[in-house]
Amino acid sequence: MWIVRHAFAIVILPVTMTILIPWWMIWGNGITFRMPAGTLDWLAVLAGVLFFAAGFVLFVTTVFLFATRGRGTLAPWDPPSRLVVAGPYRYVRNPMITGVILIIIAESLIFRSLALAAWAAGFLLLNAIHFPLIEEPQLERRFGDDYRRYKRHVGRFIPRIRPWNGA
Repeated sequence: MWIVRHAFAIVILPVTMTILIPWWMIWGNGITFRMPAGTLDWLAVLAGVLFFAAGFVLFVTTVFLFATRGRGTLAPWDPPSRLVVAGPYRYVRNPMITGVILIIIAESLIFRSLALAAWAAGFLLLNAIHFPLIEEPQLERRFGDDYRRYKRHVGRFIPRIRPWNGA
């Protein structure tokens, strides 16, 4: 049953943000993949592949941690019941969103599309508003002082140099 819970949450949220909306933008704007023509194009595509790999690894790792340590999913309707402060969460409070943003940036680089770059910026802006206004107050109510202490030591989107050890 837990696989169905996670699959549903992943299809509804990240798949929409990283596949459906970009596909709609690509199709609606007549964007096509062009073979790289010069050094800058090749660098953009290579950077896109690296950003995609990093974003995908972050996303998969965080979903796994939510399932195994948090006993929940990424979905707001089925959140983790335990505070997760392991793995990439020791460096940044929102590595899952960072992973999704990296994937969208990767798409903008691979397609060399300003429309997709604007979507990445818009998605970051939406989350920069959503987290402090909605998600963080909910986390404070659910996890209390443990979350407040974590929040004081680990940045929302900008990672720490050294992992937070909880002390």
